[in-house]
Amino acid sequence: MNPLKMVRTQIKSALNEMDLDPVIYDLLAAPKRFYDFSFPVKMDDGNIKIFKGYRSQHNDALGPNKGGLRFHQNVTADEVKALSAWMTFKCAVVGLPYGGGKGGVIVDPRTLSENELERLSRAWMRAFHSVIGEYKDIPAPDVNTNQQIMSWMLDESNTIFGKGEVALLTGKPIALGGSLGRTEATGYGVAFMVKKVAEKIELPLENSTVVIQGFGNVGSYAAKKLVDYGCKIIAVSDVYGAICNPKGIDVRELKQFVEAGNKVSDFPNVTTIDRDSIFNIKCDILVPAALENSINEENADVIECKIIAEGANGPTTPKADKILLKKGIFIIPDILANAGGVTVSYFEWSQNLYGHYWSKKEVLQKEEDKMIEAFEQIYELMCEKKIKNMRKAAFMFAIEKISKVMKLRGWC
Repeated sequence: MNPLKMVRTQIKSALNEMDLDPVIYDLLAAPKRFYDFSFPVKMDDGNIKIFKGYRSQHNDALGPNKGGLRFHQNVTADEVKALSAWMTFKCAVVGLPYGGGKGGVIVDPRTLSENELERLSRAWMRAFHSVIGEYKDIPAPDVNTNQQIMSWMLDESNTIFGKGEVALLTGKPIALGGSLGRTEATGYGVAFMVKKVAEKIELPLENSTVVIQGFGNVGSYAAKKLVDYGCKIIAVSDVYGAICNPKGIDVRELKQFVEAGNKVSDFPNVTTIDRDSIFNIKCDILVPAALENSINEENADVIECKIIAEGANGPTTPKADKILLKKGIFIIPDILANAGGVTVSYFEWSQNLYGHYWSKKEVLQKEEDKMIEAFEQIYELMCEKKIKNMRKAAFMFAIEKISKVMKLRGWC
């Protein structure tokens, strides 16, 4: 499903339960600003290649735009617009003074040398520097971007602006002003939310079985934290394939194996299965931590679990939502489940602006506290309105906050 259509469907579903001016939908259905740039990069063979990049600034009622930048061959304008909208609602859900932003470049980074990747990163900053800023729009890593790419971009921005604006980007290395705990933040946040839902539905986490779809930063750290809670990871997938072991997979060994440049499917002493059959495995907890549209009407029927915790953005289509809810599966929506990343990005931004830095323990405790507070408020709304769909309740919670501020600003 087109991701922009998906998020618009989710907005409409929430607004149907709310007594708000219809213009609220119009204000939230499209980004306030959208930038489309083409920029040149010199390749190793001396040729010049033109890359296309997008930046969407969805809504800045609550504060400056905030959101990741992805490098992926399948990036589209509608995808970037949708991701910026989800970020708006995500920030509102956990009470951050941000609006949603998102960016993307159409490129397969696996086809670039390290030097080409650096030149691409610097060229992106030269193309987009006028539309970002530490009080305007603060990018961060996303799919196929990382701390090194943020470092190159920050250095290029220092040359462009003639000064250091360390809060311009988040997700930086610690040596360049990054925050302790940022690497683990998104995955740990997913686990924090699973723990809260398990308490509500009285599911003991000890020996609960978990399936992880996507073993990047989010999936691997979610798995690690869930193991700390006593869960057993029985299946894991990446872009190349999947593995399973009913007795449990050692996720720490698997993480080291993958970080050494190996594929999940080459991990020893497990059964290798088809990547898409990961959803056929019965479990207690399913964590989709790959890309949007992973769970749809074609595979929702085969999913058997008690909790779905959305580590990815937009992994479940609206039609799949209906199927899963009818089966009694508790879905922790992406705008809550994976909000730990932007929460700690906010902490990084704040630490940069004040020049005062916290310990990892402080950062992760503050993240957990903030996410639990948001969870309890949304769960209370679900009970009050008798809504079984946490996604709808989370959108209602976020839209209520945003609409009040837009009204105060005179936008509606």
